[in-house]
Amino acid sequence: MLRTLLLLAARSPRCRDFVTRSPLTRGVVRRFVAGDTLDATLPVLRQLTADRHVTVDYLGEDITDAEQASRTVDAYTHLLTALGEHGLAPRAEVSVKLSALGLALPRDGAQLALDHARQICAAAEAVGTTVTVDMEDHTTTDATLDIVHQLRVDFPRTGAVLQAYLRRTEADCRDLAVPGARVRLCKGAYDEPATVAYRDRAEVDRSYVRCLRILMDGPGYPMVATHDPRLLRIAAFLARSAGRSADSYEYQMLYGVRTDLQAALADRGERVRVYVPYGEQWYGYFMRRLAERPANTAFFARALFAGGAVR
Repeated sequence: MLRTLLLLAARSPRCRDFVTRSPLTRGVVRRFVAGDTLDATLPVLRQLTADRHVTVDYLGEDITDAEQASRTVDAYTHLLTALGEHGLAPRAEVSVKLSALGLALPRDGAQLALDHARQICAAAEAVGTTVTVDMEDHTTTDATLDIVHQLRVDFPRTGAVLQAYLRRTEADCRDLAVPGARVRLCKGAYDEPATVAYRDRAEVDRSYVRCLRILMDGPGYPMVATHDPRLLRIAAFLARSAGRSADSYEYQMLYGVRTDLQAALADRGERVRVYVPYGEQWYGYFMRRLAERPANTAFFARALFAGGAVR
């Protein structure tokens, strides 16, 4: 129930106004969002890439204005140029939401998003890195995967994201478990109906393991996106069973979540990539992080009740 309420709040303009305007929230947001600007985010990236990899997300989604979508492309181009200039590109890629590139526009949105994504992929290739296309709610899954397939023709290292809570994802894993494919498997962060998604946590976990087995047994590059210690142990077992070397898959975790576990995996010689979001449009992302774990919500509530203690 709490998760559903938080996900509803993520799409509420009234809740957005309250949370984004309150000075009490800023300190909490900084736990999950690296900064409002690229200049504020670069020191975070330099620190993380000392022993980990990163994927950087310029926050924004559900854009319905073509000019705003074009500005998002400019922001990603600027980001990628900075990654190259600061020597971060070998350990940093970017993550992109297609709804931030115009996918939701009522006229030719898919074509516009594809054209914009191609520009970002070209900018990434120019500095020696690549792009992973984020997955959003289930209504965009087909369009997103279609665009990923088209991008991989010219940019074969383009990554895809699959969400284990969707009932269709096992079949999608089989389709994407091909040579050269990079697939991030996560549980899923949107409030989806039972007709298309597993609603029970145990069912989601079982689906995650089934999907991960397909990816580990295939010839692609699995990206294991979870903070769940049990699933991480299963992932390690599946990787060993498939005869995978340490550089043939990676673990992915969110900035500000289980940093102790991130460091422990990196110290053990595992490849760890941290998903680092930045930008002023942080509200939707932040609310989904609260919805994922009760501990995150408790942390937020304590900060709010602390009043002036948060700056």
